Amino acid sequence: MSAARSILTGSARGPVLATEEPLSFWGGVDPATGRVIDVHHPLHGKSIAGSVLMMPSTRGSCTGSGVILDLALNGRAPAAIIFSQPEDVVTLGALIAAEMFGKPLPVLRLEPGDWQRLAQEPEAAVSPAAIEAPGLTLPVAPPEASDLELTEADRAMLNGAEGEATRQAMRIIVAMAANQGAARLIDVTQAHIDGCIYASPANLTFAEKMADLGAKVRVPTTMNAISVDRENWQAQGVPPSFGGPAARLADAYVRMGCRNSFTCSPYLLDTAPAEGETIAWAESNAVIYANTVLGARTAKHPDFLDLCIAVTGRAPLAGVYLDEHRRAARVIDIGMPEGADDAFWPLIGWLAGRASPDRIPLLRGLAQAAPDPEALKALCAAFGTTSAAPMLHVEGVTPEAHLIREDADHARITRDDMAEAWRILNEGPEEVELIAIGSPHASHQECRAFAGLLAGPVAIPTIITAGRQVIAGLRADGTLARLEQFGVQVLPDLCWCSISEPVFPTATRALMTNSGKYAHYGPGLSGRALRFGSLADCARTALSGHAAKTLPPWLE
Repeated sequence: MSAARSILTGSARGPVLATEEPLSFWGGVDPATGRVIDVHHPLHGKSIAGSVLMMPSTRGSCTGSGVILDLALNGRAPAAIIFSQPEDVVTLGALIAAEMFGKPLPVLRLEPGDWQRLAQEPEAAVSPAAIEAPGLTLPVAPPEASDLELTEADRAMLNGAEGEATRQAMRIIVAMAANQGAARLIDVTQAHIDGCIYASPANLTFAEKMADLGAKVRVPTTMNAISVDRENWQAQGVPPSFGGPAARLADAYVRMGCRNSFTCSPYLLDTAPAEGETIAWAESNAVIYANTVLGARTAKHPDFLDLCIAVTGRAPLAGVYLDEHRRAARVIDIGMPEGADDAFWPLIGWLAGRASPDRIPLLRGLAQAAPDPEALKALCAAFGTTSAAPMLHVEGVTPEAHLIREDADHARITRDDMAEAWRILNEGPEEVELIAIGSPHASHQECRAFAGLLAGPVAIPTIITAGRQVIAGLRADGTLARLEQFGVQVLPDLCWCSISEPVFPTATRALMTNSGKYAHYGPGLSGRALRFGSLADCARTALSGHAAKTLPPWLE
């Protein structure tokens, strides 16, 4: 029996709520109630409020840090959280709660054996010295002392020489660097902010506090999709109680010097990083694509840490910034079905994440399909919903696929696995009232392809979300006019993972998407049933409102 490691110290008591499956707090937990809303998770329907929550780590969205902060501020957070693996997203949210808002939330880490023993207990009490349960007592070691090497410029920021906002940002970075075991900080060339989504009031509270303190970004910084169409939300009927705070949140980041790109696909912008470039991105799909496809280097930075890094230009040198942590630790062999269409890629991404939830995988058997950027975009986004890993490799396709650990283990994804995953992501009915394209934001090519698949006006609401730069290109080449002629809405700024009523049609009972990411998160976020299929499936269903519940020919 070894000592528990205190990550964030404190005292708490509550019933033990344990799961061996990681959970994304964003899209998985309702920030207003603490109830688990991820329909694919074993804890679905249970409340984490007041519990001693135990899980190996988290997965999915970087926005989870905002959710845990909101839970802490509204009194619905767990009493304590105990992991068995390193974790950054929820830890950062808990750190912000304690550091900036005086709401301590103990976070600890146990060795797997001790974690399993504690998970069997009905309740537990946490103190800075011990974890005590009816049948078990575990000593708690204090947080690890940091040997972080700081430059003179780092120390100046930490001591407040550049203002209170920069001092606070550097304090948070130093604390996270210690948690990650970083020896020093590194410069980054650009950042991407995920915390501009109005996932909870806590996101606005943090952003406006930093803006009011005078925070300014010092590296070029793009912004993720936000929660409203910034210029048109009032005309769209969005209630001011939601649209007002969501717009204020976007404005706060623009006030701090961020570019109003408002897209969750920053790799489609003209500022996309080059291979080997050291960047600081948040937003899980963007991080995975940057590392995997572009060969750039970024950790999966939690919300709030993204801004802190943009304000200081410095990030902890840890994780996949280092060569040794970019190596595949699991090799997954995949039998490529003959005749597979574009739905294959998000399906395989979702399955690969389930097969490798806690380590970087190498996918083998896909090179002959020569996946294009569209396929890899869909693959990376779906992978990020089921895995905590910040990247993957595809043999013969991605630039660092030769990086494999000598002790890498092996797994396989079979056709039967694909068929079962198809059924899980297609639990909705055959009658569909809405088509959802653009999670992550649709590319120019995706929009043009969808327009080409439509033989006439759509029969049901059909909405594409895309970034402003992509929409400008669609307008220039006539694709936007063609889509609108068919009755398709193309919306800027917001994304399916942040869209709300009435922009999301209120009469919808079931919707269809070509996104593995939204097929996973959609039921919990929207409260509607989901159907999943290829872009052509979505076009056919848009014209008819009907989608037969059958396997695609390549899986039959």
